[in-house]
Amino acid sequence: MKKKILFVIDSLICAGAEKSLVTLLSLLDYSKYEVDLQLFHYGGEFEPFLPQEVHLLHPLEYTCFAEKSILAQIKDILCGKYFRFFIARLNFSLKLRLHKQANNIMKARLYWETVGSVIPQSKQKYDYAIAYAQGIPTFYVGDKITANKKYAWVNVSYRLMGKEKIYQYNFYKCFNSIVLVSDSAKNVFQNIYPDLIEKMIVIWDILDYSFIKQLSQKDKSYTDGFLGDRIITVARLNKYQKGYDIALDACNILKNRGIKFKWYALGKGGFRQEMEQYIKEHNLEDYFILLGTTPNPYPYIKDAALYVQTSRHEGFGLSIAEARLLNIPVVTTEFDAVYNQMINGKNGLVVSQNPIAVANAIEHILKDKNLYNSIVNYLKNEKKGNSEEIQKFYQLLDA
Repeated sequence: MKKKILFVIDSLICAGAEKSLVTLLSLLDYSKYEVDLQLFHYGGEFEPFLPQEVHLLHPLEYTCFAEKSILAQIKDILCGKYFRFFIARLNFSLKLRLHKQANNIMKARLYWETVGSVIPQSKQKYDYAIAYAQGIPTFYVGDKITANKKYAWVNVSYRLMGKEKIYQYNFYKCFNSIVLVSDSAKNVFQNIYPDLIEKMIVIWDILDYSFIKQLSQKDKSYTDGFLGDRIITVARLNKYQKGYDIALDACNILKNRGIKFKWYALGKGGFRQEMEQYIKEHNLEDYFILLGTTPNPYPYIKDAALYVQTSRHEGFGLSIAEARLLNIPVVTTEFDAVYNQMINGKNGLVVSQNPIAVANAIEHILKDKNLYNSIVNYLKNEKKGNSEEIQKFYQLLDA
């Protein structure tokens, strides 16, 4: 009899953890496992890439209600439906207004404190339940799912303090294992919860080289006819973690130096409006181009001269790894997990987290053709992919 697995993640938007999950699902042995997938938001760019064997569960009833307009919600209430949902959503909205500076970690707690009580327990029992992201998926699997074993994935360098640390401990202590995607992510997490260290293991984000190479040749990329050096960044439009403020300042420095380039950003997020304002104020319309999202970023990476990551924190840095698979030199800031895959001067350049350092590295690598070509040659000889990590996943289930 097949074992039943439930995966839970916020959505399948174009982002690192989501991409990692789709890759894992594409490699699973479906002769042994029956897989359900629960999302909290539907319509993400990676949904079409789900294997046909994966059963995408219907949206939670509360999710359907919350995504309706206020007018539609009021109509439901007048018809005698979902009053508890409405009160929970109202309380959550009020808490967000009271905590305008709340980060995503705090928002997840506020959501679960107000909404969690109106989400019913799942009627299905699983052999394994996997929260494939921090926050709400972890809370949902911890509170609402019945399973023989539960696993929590931590895809970032997860720094918890104060109330957030205490609140989330009550969930993580109930999981059978906690999976970190890099050694540095594990080090950060065990410093927060040292008494949970026996539960922690490292399974790297899985990179399927043949799949990525195939996709890189499938679709078209740039259409603007630019003949200079293209720079690409693939990351959520976020100011602090992804460091897009650093990227914009570095772009402005390069423009003022007279460098011929275009810097493209693939992603979406809450920082977009501020980015657009900065681009306009500094006349960067021809230099920093926001491309939005695509389910297939690989042609853009393949056709670029350089991949740049300006993050302050990453659990692993999946897009850097994908650029390396496609033999594209990398310039990256020195975030905590960077040396899990970067060798400074060999497969790219690692610099401090400031715009001048980033701009200097970009200019250096683009102008020094000997350096650029030596990095490309090194990348061509690097080991490609790590699909063998799937064996660690099977070992986790069988433990």
